[in-house]
Amino acid sequence: MIPFSPPRMDQDIIDEVTSVLKSGWITTGPKTKQFEQELTKYCGNRSTACVGSATAGLELVLRWFGVGEGDEVILPTYTYCATANVVVHCGAKPVFVDVGTDFNITVQNIREAITEKTKVIMPVDIGGVPCDYDQINELVRGQDVASMFNASTENQEKLGRMLVLADAAHSIGAKYKSKRSGSLTDMTVFSFHAVKNLVTAEGGAICINLPSQFDVDELYKSFCISSLHGQNKDALAKTKVGSWEYDIIDAGYKCNMTDIQAAIGLVELKRYDSDMLVRRKSIFDQYVELFSSYSWAQIPDARPEDKESSYHLFMLRIKGVSEKQRNLIIDEIFRLEVSVNVHFKPLPMMSFYKSRGYDIADYPVSYDNYSREISLPIYYNLSDKDVLKVAEAVVQSVELILN
Repeated sequence: MIPFSPPRMDQDIIDEVTSVLKSGWITTGPKTKQFEQELTKYCGNRSTACVGSATAGLELVLRWFGVGEGDEVILPTYTYCATANVVVHCGAKPVFVDVGTDFNITVQNIREAITEKTKVIMPVDIGGVPCDYDQINELVRGQDVASMFNASTENQEKLGRMLVLADAAHSIGAKYKSKRSGSLTDMTVFSFHAVKNLVTAEGGAICINLPSQFDVDELYKSFCISSLHGQNKDALAKTKVGSWEYDIIDAGYKCNMTDIQAAIGLVELKRYDSDMLVRRKSIFDQYVELFSSYSWAQIPDARPEDKESSYHLFMLRIKGVSEKQRNLIIDEIFRLEVSVNVHFKPLPMMSFYKSRGYDIADYPVSYDNYSREISLPIYYNLSDKDVLKVAEAVVQSVELILN
């Protein structure tokens, strides 16, 4: 059986993790700090704070900005549940908007959803292709939209407009107008979960890129404190002479990254552009070539104008099929010993969000994208021979169902 997305765990990673284990320093320490610094250099943002997951990172940012009861956060229907769940955790209302045919949120749909309750815009880089960040940034800075913003916290007053918080769980290494994901808007959060391009087993990062009125060093410290129970010193800081004493200055969370995780991340980041992205791009391009002659294949565009994907997903759509037919095609592919997936079932179709009054009928493009989408395996150790096997299984299954 060809798996869908196993993580890459080779000897380089084993050696680095072994070295960390032998060092006796396995929680947040020097490796985590080094990983944060290397991520900042790689992405070109102002500062980076690593955390236990992208979900934790998104929630920490929302809470730092003061999002709470009565506030609204605009996000696409087409995303994983974490994007919306963190808004609910904060007591705010997720305002879903439809996406475009490229799976990403559209600027026009964002504009139509903005109200005086809107505090944050959360674009999501589906499949690894960046959203239209210049247009989104310009939208929130425009006088007509900025005048609708009602600041209710000190940080909101300081920014003076809606915050743009990018859910870039899929897009590390992606580019938009020659700039890397992580440096494209106010705040960006990455995921390093086991199925992502850059893996730390579990983990995430908050990339800080706020305007100059914010002290990024202080903000970095704030996120470190929030991710460690509100404790004003981590274990590394307490190793210094006379620094054993600490204080709890907030009721924080427990979502710090460990040095074990960071060690994996450092290995992967060092070879990311020269190795991981090269292989993922090669697999993606092979799929494009293999499906290009089939009239039923709607092939994803990894390199639209001014953008380049991180090649996280190959999101194939089958033209002219129903959701039921798509599901039958998936069943046939699995029978041929190839694992595939669907990204994503729109959130208004999930029981929790349906129970809160959301209706998928209000988001026709999202439903159309979802009903015809099949995500194909794309991971480092997938051989060219297996890429061909995947494509053959898809072709055989589609033509069986359509004929």
